[in-house]
Amino acid sequence: MGRYVVRRLFMAVPVLLGTTFIIYLAVYALPGDPIQALAGPNRVLSPSVEQALRERHHLDEPLLVQYGLYLTGLLSGDMGMSLTGRPVSEVVAVGWPVTFQLGVTAWLIMSVLGVLLGAAAGMRRGGLADAVVLGGTTLVMGVPFFVVAYVAQIVLGINLGWLPVSGTEAGWPLSYVLPGLVLALYGLPQVARLTRGSVLETLGADHVGTATAKGLPRRAVMVRHVLRNSLIPVVSLLGVSLGYLLSGTVLIEGIFNLPGLGYQIFTAIPQHDGPVVVGVGTLLVLVFLLVNLMVDLLYGILDPRIRLD
Repeated sequence: MGRYVVRRLFMAVPVLLGTTFIIYLAVYALPGDPIQALAGPNRVLSPSVEQALRERHHLDEPLLVQYGLYLTGLLSGDMGMSLTGRPVSEVVAVGWPVTFQLGVTAWLIMSVLGVLLGAAAGMRRGGLADAVVLGGTTLVMGVPFFVVAYVAQIVLGINLGWLPVSGTEAGWPLSYVLPGLVLALYGLPQVARLTRGSVLETLGADHVGTATAKGLPRRAVMVRHVLRNSLIPVVSLLGVSLGYLLSGTVLIEGIFNLPGLGYQIFTAIPQHDGPVVVGVGTLLVLVFLLVNLMVDLLYGILDPRIRLD
């Protein structure tokens, strides 16, 4: 197990480098001048001030040199300086708690509802629960989530007044339930359908038939023999989904006015603020890789037949 963890960590290094370079290249390829974007459309910088800003942020260097300088600083714990003069580490420190709480809230909603709905549909194949789950997930997948976000704000927030529609003043969990619910719809249909299919497959396994023939109560058979084995592929999807949820908060944080990392990226891209975009992107990629490593390790706990060497 220890060798496996070390090997996976070493494998994550080229993935992290490649991803950060692609993000850096994408920011570099954006049309426009970041220094002029920083000054604003109605301001003209003097040549000396413009040159000083370019030298301070290494914008006068080739792309590979800029990326090398960024990696050198990153290895020493320096995430760089935004074009506004604010350390990227400070931007991350302020925005990360908001994004983390939003992502975890959405993940919990997606995991609990997805597994419960999928298990109920699988155990009652062809029944009302199965039809409702299949029809509901199909409907959710066909509606853009930003449309759901605005409808949820109007109905649940404004008309009914059940939940806040903007900001984080109410704290956790009230401020995060509504955006978390909307964000959870991103992956809830996949979790429910995968759980349903996995339950149906496990119900037909030999060990389930043997447990039933021995006279074990139906509840014990479902919990110990069906659900536990059915959750193995679901855990993989849930682990990957957590990374996607954390990195997919840009529009949600913009719609619900949440000052998280997604909102920072949303405002940094029009300003060509590459250090912020690359720094936040690097953090999200690292979280995604660590979550996938944890998922692989959970395989050995859920199914002892799996050995990680």
